[in-house]
Amino acid sequence: MSRRRHIVRLALFAAVLLTMFYLVAIARVINVDGVRGTVAATGPAAPLAYVAMSATLGAVFVPGPILAAGSGLLFGPVLGMVVTLGSAVGTAVIATLIGRRAGRQSARELLGPQRADRIDALIEKRGLWAVVGARFVPGLSDALASYALGAFGVPLWQMAVGSFIGSAPRGFVYTALGSSLDDLSSPLAYVAIAVWCVTAIIGAFAARRLINMRRASRDGGD
Repeated sequence: MSRRRHIVRLALFAAVLLTMFYLVAIARVINVDGVRGTVAATGPAAPLAYVAMSATLGAVFVPGPILAAGSGLLFGPVLGMVVTLGSAVGTAVIATLIGRRAGRQSARELLGPQRADRIDALIEKRGLWAVVGARFVPGLSDALASYALGAFGVPLWQMAVGSFIGSAPRGFVYTALGSSLDDLSSPLAYVAIAVWCVTAIIGAFAARRLINMRRASRDGGD
């Protein structure tokens, strides 16, 4: 495959992701309330059904906070948190597999063998914490990060474990707030807001670290 075809392939992949992001996250073509109603109708299987549906919806850019809040609203703070984390890991796995399938070969070809090998070595050492850090970066879509990291070859186990660890704080925040919608002055809601503030501060440092890692990778190729 020529270099131009690799560029076109990655550009098409990016265009598909951006289109999905616009339709789902901005135009809101998916009725999340309807999804919740469908899940609730499944009875005892509702938690598992919500994990599967939420993981899939997350992979097509339905905002994670909305899904986590829905989990808290449907299942309460404890079971809802378990469901939220299961959904987050599921989204990461789906997006990583697609990203690897669609963009891994082209990304390596465009980077060149030497730079690609350096990035692979960096991922082997720090990939897990790059995934964790990406989950803390404010405004960064978890699904988009998973697609990109999958294209760069982050192993599936690192994505799953890193997503579980990194999604826990924000998952707790939105799940707790969702379960407290009828009483936002409850202690749980205040704890959730405090945790959100802490994660925002950590996210700023995580963003800086990711930028430094990218600069180190780029400088190593000069």
